[in-house]
Amino acid sequence: MAVEPASGQRRIAGPLLAWARKHGRRDLPWQHPATAYRVWVSEVMLQQTRVATVIPYFMSFTARFPTLPRLAEAKFEDVLAQWSGLGYYARARNLHAAARLCVEQHRGKLPESPSELAALPGIGRSTAGAILALACNRHAAILDGNAKRVLARYHAVRGRPGKREVEKALWQIAEKETPRENFAAYTQAIMDLGATICTRSAPDCESCPLASGCTAHALGRETHFPAPRPKRARPVRERSYAWIERDGEILFEQRAPQGIWGGLLCLPELPDSDTPEDWCRNRLGLIPLESRELEGFEHGFTHFQLHAHVMALDTEGETLNDTDRYRWLTPEKALQLGLPAPLRRYLSAQTRPPMACDKEMA
Repeated sequence: MAVEPASGQRRIAGPLLAWARKHGRRDLPWQHPATAYRVWVSEVMLQQTRVATVIPYFMSFTARFPTLPRLAEAKFEDVLAQWSGLGYYARARNLHAAARLCVEQHRGKLPESPSELAALPGIGRSTAGAILALACNRHAAILDGNAKRVLARYHAVRGRPGKREVEKALWQIAEKETPRENFAAYTQAIMDLGATICTRSAPDCESCPLASGCTAHALGRETHFPAPRPKRARPVRERSYAWIERDGEILFEQRAPQGIWGGLLCLPELPDSDTPEDWCRNRLGLIPLESRELEGFEHGFTHFQLHAHVMALDTEGETLNDTDRYRWLTPEKALQLGLPAPLRRYLSAQTRPPMACDKEMA
């Protein structure tokens, strides 16, 4: 069950804005200038990613795609190349798709209607609110992870935000707490407070401007709000990938748009149903000569741990069966394109990975 404010009065805006005037962040790159497009790109990048990680990606991305129409007209593989390493690649797909919809339906601009904005791929109610408040200084509530944490603690909202009734209660609180003026300043302030003071595991309550009215602080149970997700052991998934070289080039697979690493270039994934040799012959049209296992790599996803095995295949033949899906690229060229972060690290570390037996002998 959730707890709502005792009255409809706003409690936090005054002290929060006073704190922000002294301690708020004013030097973030998307604040100069804070156009709707730049705020939108930053808000999408900041979903599940820290500010320090986002800043260099944002700078590079907006240098390559400085306006919404430029993003819309870009090839998706170019968008992925700029996003490569930031993770959660569905965000990039949605950003590109939304840009194209804006060109087709909204004259190349983000719509200013909250409902139309929230309906675009990858935006939703909270991101729409942030865009309207920060870029347009319009009255709009937000409920990103930082705002949820601040409001859940201040009002001691019980339950996990992922539950519908808890989310509904938090939205009601967010609407009541959002002031009728200083929309941009308030929105930035509540995000800043959650990111720098009211943090998930070690909140600095002594520095918090809201501590005197915070119910969770009064109870001495700050880290109990909001309720954490139940911990679950991440299952391990084993996958095998092929390393096929030819004249200094490596064979890469363009992955399907949906799913893990959707749309990115990757080492070709080997199916469980065939041997590497049969797959090479039947799928690629190349003649396998020898195979051997190389050093693999691991990568943690939100819901599972990937153990990647890499099989080197020596082959003969010049013609691939599927040139739309498979491409020969030098490592240098591949590193300029959209690659999953673990493969980028793997490829950067070595032109040809060391064999597993070499590692054991080292």
